Amino acid sequence: MNLNLEGKKVFISGSTKGIGFEAARLFLDEGAKVIINGRTSTSVQDALSDLDNDDASGLVADFMYDSHVKTLIENIPNDIDILVNNVGIFKGKDFNNETVEDWNDHFKVNLMSGVQLSKHFLPEMIKRDWGRIIFISSECATLVPSDLLSYSVSKASINVFSSGLAKLTKGTNVTVNTIVPGSTLSEGSKKFLEETALREKKTKDQVEKNFFNDVRDSSLLSRFLNVTEVANTILYISSPLASGTNGASIRVDGGSMGSIL
Repeated sequence: MNLNLEGKKVFISGSTKGIGFEAARLFLDEGAKVIINGRTSTSVQDALSDLDNDDASGLVADFMYDSHVKTLIENIPNDIDILVNNVGIFKGKDFNNETVEDWNDHFKVNLMSGVQLSKHFLPEMIKRDWGRIIFISSECATLVPSDLLSYSVSKASINVFSSGLAKLTKGTNVTVNTIVPGSTLSEGSKKFLEETALREKKTKDQVEKNFFNDVRDSSLLSRFLNVTEVANTILYISSPLASGTNGASIRVDGGSMGSIL
């Protein structure tokens, strides 16, 4: 399918691996021009080497640091057509062991990164009367595991912010939407499977089966999503073909959230 993305200018935060990297690859396949982002110059250069595309470029910024964010925004062209707020951090701790710093870090990176980038790019999109802002949330926004409270709350706040931000686009061809992935086989998930398999002397397939039997038993898919399945949805919602979708949370969760809306 031609998604009419040729020539569109895209910025994806946190995109040197996982869902963000795969989205970058697919945008490039569609003929878009993509700026990726990572915390270190090494990670950005390695990702650009893997993408191997003249329409890809990269910028280094760690969203934990305000000075990095300021420099990043100064170096991104103002005429970005598509902003994908993908960057996120994840700390799995019991509530009693979570610190105020853990809570602050989750909100600073997972929520405020998108707030700062949207605040900068949305007015320009409104002026040009076209643009897409995409946020990446998580099934944890509603499932809320007890050992992921600060992470889950930060992800839920993304859905709320995105919904409110979309109201500022009324009457324009700019849309703001949230993609809500389920458990996805990213680098972190692969490491979890490998380490658990080694520790429990099981195969990775057995560990994955146990995870969906015992931990994420609400999943109808009963397996990890792959990054392409999530990235495909990001591309469609970013495209002109999705002009009728605005202010929505689109689930790519394998049915784990169990909602009819």
